Amino acid sequence: MQLLFFIVFYPLIWVVSKLSFRLLYIVSDLVFYFIYYVLRYRRKTIYNNLKMVFPDKTNEEINEISKISVRNFTDTFVESFKSLSISEDEMKSRFRFKNIEVIHEIENKNQSVIVLCGHFSGFEWVFIVDRYIKSNFYAVYKRLRNKYFDRLVKKIRSRWNGNLIHTKETRKTIAENSKTNTLKLYGFTSDQTPKLQKAVYWNYFMNIWVPIHTGAESIAKEHNLALVFMKINKIKRGYYETTFEEITTTPRDYKDYELTR
Repeated sequence: MQLLFFIVFYPLIWVVSKLSFRLLYIVSDLVFYFIYYVLRYRRKTIYNNLKMVFPDKTNEEINEISKISVRNFTDTFVESFKSLSISEDEMKSRFRFKNIEVIHEIENKNQSVIVLCGHFSGFEWVFIVDRYIKSNFYAVYKRLRNKYFDRLVKKIRSRWNGNLIHTKETRKTIAENSKTNTLKLYGFTSDQTPKLQKAVYWNYFMNIWVPIHTGAESIAKEHNLALVFMKINKIKRGYYETTFEEITTTPRDYKDYELTR
């Protein structure tokens, strides 16, 4: 069944990847309309979550934010397909790094680094960073249930020579890499919630008491890796600019969870 599902949908993905950006975002608009107005996919969940975070906003404001959120999702969704065929030059023109020198300065100190980011604003295109750094690039990801689509995702995300690490292999891979003399840059998406039974640290996030992943902090301390946050700004549709903010190059100087907080 997995193979059949892949055979049916892969040609569609390939066709979408070949579209011009103008047509690509028409597809995104159609998907948005179908998801938001026809399927009404998770509309109640999105609304309730936004209401918890922004209790003072009106229903109209909450609905508008909800639409923006879903539209961002559909744009990111089709942009991930575009990654299959987009040229390197066009990718560089659409996904820019404002201050990559922050990473270069850490590399010049002969230190590997963990870069933290969120599932937001064109994050699927961040893999082009490999073209701007000396370090070998690794990204942590969650393996898809469909092994054929999982292979496709790995193919797309490794186009620019990046390496994907399954979440369950992260600590082992970084430990092995730390025995070598080559520099590494590890990309972590840090905005997801750990399983409750594995949660060891809780704090407020957007006014809500939630469990928070602490893996990046503990791994940084264990292997003396620098920590950097990458903020992605959407300039306009299909164009993004990132800003790097150094958190620390001396993680062992901090108490437990101080960096996560």
